[in-house]
Amino acid sequence: MLDSGGMAESEEDPSPTTLASLWLSSRPSKPPRQPDPTIPTGDLQMGLLFSAPTSPAETPPVRRRGEPPTTPPPELPSSGAPKPHLPTPAPLERRIWTVRALVTGVRQHVEAGYADLWVEGEISNCRPAPSGHLYFTLKDGEAQLPVVLFRRSAQLLRFRPQDGLAVLARGRLSVYESRGQLQLIAETIEPRGTGALQLAYEQLKARLLAEGLFDAARKRPLPAFPRTVGVVTSTGGAVLHDILNVIRRRHARLNLLIYPAPMQGPDCAATVAAGIRWFNRHPGKVDLILLARGGGSLEDLAGFNDEALARAIAASALPVVSAIGHETDFTIADFVADLRAPTPSAAAELITAAQHRIEERVLALETRVQRAIRYQLILARQRFTGLSAAHVLTRVRDLIGLRGQRLDDLRHRLETAASRRLRTPAARLAALTARLDRHNPAARLALARRRLESAGQSLRRIAHTLISARAGRLNHASARLEALSPLAVLNRGYALVYLANGNPAGGQLLRNAADVESGATIRARLATGSIEAQVTHKEGPALTETR
Repeated sequence: MLDSGGMAESEEDPSPTTLASLWLSSRPSKPPRQPDPTIPTGDLQMGLLFSAPTSPAETPPVRRRGEPPTTPPPELPSSGAPKPHLPTPAPLERRIWTVRALVTGVRQHVEAGYADLWVEGEISNCRPAPSGHLYFTLKDGEAQLPVVLFRRSAQLLRFRPQDGLAVLARGRLSVYESRGQLQLIAETIEPRGTGALQLAYEQLKARLLAEGLFDAARKRPLPAFPRTVGVVTSTGGAVLHDILNVIRRRHARLNLLIYPAPMQGPDCAATVAAGIRWFNRHPGKVDLILLARGGGSLEDLAGFNDEALARAIAASALPVVSAIGHETDFTIADFVADLRAPTPSAAAELITAAQHRIEERVLALETRVQRAIRYQLILARQRFTGLSAAHVLTRVRDLIGLRGQRLDDLRHRLETAASRRLRTPAARLAALTARLDRHNPAARLALARRRLESAGQSLRRIAHTLISARAGRLNHASARLEALSPLAVLNRGYALVYLANGNPAGGQLLRNAADVESGATIRARLATGSIEAQVTHKEGPALTETR
């Protein structure tokens, strides 16, 4: 459908297969590669490994094993002439590829041949990296393909990929050189299964269908010649201009009463329902109600899958025409409405169908299809033109992404290897530590040291007790001995008198003066020292001690 500006609004979402076919068909075909006439057909594979001489004159004749030579042998010279020197054929030079050069060549060939494609499969082994990149594997039967979604593209996804989810991935093939592994660098992925919005849509549809809101018996026919149509739509979009163009061309006397409402977002359902109720409160102003909106994704059309809006349409006393999205877009409002139109322009045509002939309607539909095709061709050409302009930038982003992928791979391998290498030594170290703690000589030595210190303290205590007891007894015995010692008497001024008979240790102890004669020598032992004296006088026998 075309608006007043001449821009086309396609009725269907562009098919990935159609866009890929248009792009491939617009690519210039490469001329077939001509074989080298100097290399035989049977030796084409050998030419990949060996480089032949460039000059035809230096090319040695090629002969298969068992075949006769193709050229006659040279004539032998006469017996007298010297033999000519035949040139030795140059040996074939091997063409040796380095691994990097070979993988790089394969990568360039794959990237040139598979620059834009769609791949369908089931996600497996999904692993988000700390850098923001997303790595997973697409499986299909017995085949699998590694896929990398770089951070810039992963941030644009509206859902979270997980294992077991069937998706459609768009991107380009490449080779991860560090592993020599074929992989798909995805730009975007789309879920193929039932999403949250789709599931809610199906549940609400089943519930309203069971209540009978979709029954054909309750749907009312449209008035053949309406005078005024109430349109609930956005005034800033191209939908209103399309409706106006069709109405002016087919039924210029038809009046339109516009109720402005947002066609997407959180306020969409409530505002559209309010518009329907407003027209029903003023039944003389309009003959029917038209809900019009352009195409969009399931999220954009989520407002028309609202239960409250569906019940407002069902409760309307005026016929309601639903023109939401394109022909392939179906909403709950389409099923509840009295008539569902594939597009807003088609809704305007259906409303004014009695004013137009069938032939003109067919011509109008043909014109719309042609314009939509031209619009698709314009989009395809623009996309092809921008592809070559952004090739260098895309390649730079890919290189940065590949470096990030390699960094993630090395980090993952390092963490795995470090965990594997440290797990076993750590367990063994713990076991050895436990065994060492049980047989640690330091612990035994500390225990023996504590026991030795305790025994030493006990020994010192016992020794001190014994010494104290012995010292007390010694002091007591000494005191008693001192008390009984004759020396103690000497200290009080007394002396021991001995008869000096030549014995150096003393002689007979004198107790009576009668035991010694006058003139005899006696020895007196004092407290300190001893003296000798001669008896000059002695008194009577009554004296018993010599002072």
